[in-house]
Amino acid sequence: MEAKDLIPYIKNIPTFQRYGRVSRVVGLMIESQGPECSIGDVCLIHIGGKAKKRKIMAEVVGFKEQHIILMPYTNIQEIAPGSLVEATSNPLQIKVGPELIGRVVDSLGNPMDGLSMPMRMKSIPTDQTPPNPLSRPPVSEKLEVGVKTIDSLLTVGKGQRMGIFAGSGVGKSTLLGMIARNTTADINVIALIGERGREVREFIDRDLGPEGLKKTIIVAATSDMPALMRIKGAFTATAIAEYFRDKGNDVMFMMDSVTRVAMGQREVGLAVGEPPATKGYTPSVFAILPRLLERTGTNEHGSITAFYTVLVDGDDMNEPIADAVRGILDGHIVLDRELANKGQYPAINVLKSVSRLMNHLAEKDHRRAAERLRDLLSIYSNSEDLINIGAYKRGASKEIDEAILAYPTIINFLKQETNDHFTIQESIDSMIDLMKIGELN
Repeated sequence: MEAKDLIPYIKNIPTFQRYGRVSRVVGLMIESQGPECSIGDVCLIHIGGKAKKRKIMAEVVGFKEQHIILMPYTNIQEIAPGSLVEATSNPLQIKVGPELIGRVVDSLGNPMDGLSMPMRMKSIPTDQTPPNPLSRPPVSEKLEVGVKTIDSLLTVGKGQRMGIFAGSGVGKSTLLGMIARNTTADINVIALIGERGREVREFIDRDLGPEGLKKTIIVAATSDMPALMRIKGAFTATAIAEYFRDKGNDVMFMMDSVTRVAMGQREVGLAVGEPPATKGYTPSVFAILPRLLERTGTNEHGSITAFYTVLVDGDDMNEPIADAVRGILDGHIVLDRELANKGQYPAINVLKSVSRLMNHLAEKDHRRAAERLRDLLSIYSNSEDLINIGAYKRGASKEIDEAILAYPTIINFLKQETNDHFTIQESIDSMIDLMKIGELN
């Protein structure tokens, strides 16, 4: 590195430091007397003796009288009364650049594969404001995701934000892997928040694969990490996606799952004294969700098309987090356990799912075919019990007869093997042929 390259680093070196002392630790919360700092600032807590002296990072999350409330990014075992607290006067920042592509990093942007990162990368804050609404171009161009059901019946545009709602074990991670491998987006950014440790490697090797990893950046914050690290994982991944969007790229952003982020924020909120509100979630949870989810989408440079998974307890689609997220996003995809039990994968319930921008993106024949397929599925679904017990007599209803005849072909169309790839035009043409638009006029 040349001398002129060191100038920005030299300018950022503070001329003096502010310090405080740890006075109390209660659960996840650290109280300190001083230093002078603001909400969201990162502080360094000095721990260990002379032989093993080191610093751990903590974030200012609140104040109590004259004391500062901190939460650490790591465990707190070695923190002692009187431990030195050093102010950095800056929020959390991460290093970003094209060198991140194909890598797995943690919530602080540190590589998890043991390899070092290049020095000449740009530092950006993880918490940024969403784009000005008036600077967002309308979503007007389709984006191929390579999943027949989504491309044909739930068409997604560049810059659209979708939710994937499902209980545990219904195929959320598998669907994300299919999208990451098959999408025509320039780059994937995937946030794995609150996942089991073994699932991170399994997702990379089995669901994503080597081809998918070549154009993907993964941010992992496993379930054993502190609540603040899980929250920061979501913010870090979003900041990385924003960096590539501002470079003019079409980014595919995926987060699994928003529910784990909300649970992490609930832990933080309860620790600093917030009252529990809806089903134990604190008010800050419902404040942080729109601030996080609105950061994706389009801006004047590029686009971030986002898929957020929501883990619904007991398959209850109206639980508080699912309800709040559904109201913010531009559509939702519901994965149905009953369909999964029948062997239909991906287990997308077309009748419960919607893309709010599809009517603006799809051509007339495409829309009419999708509407006809939904009608046939709805008619069959409403009459399924009568059909299964033999109470329905053929000829009693022309519509039901048509639905019974078409149902096996429709289900075969909706099924897709994980390694199958269809272009968006192939999916749309197949659906139009299936519905025989010309004969229905």
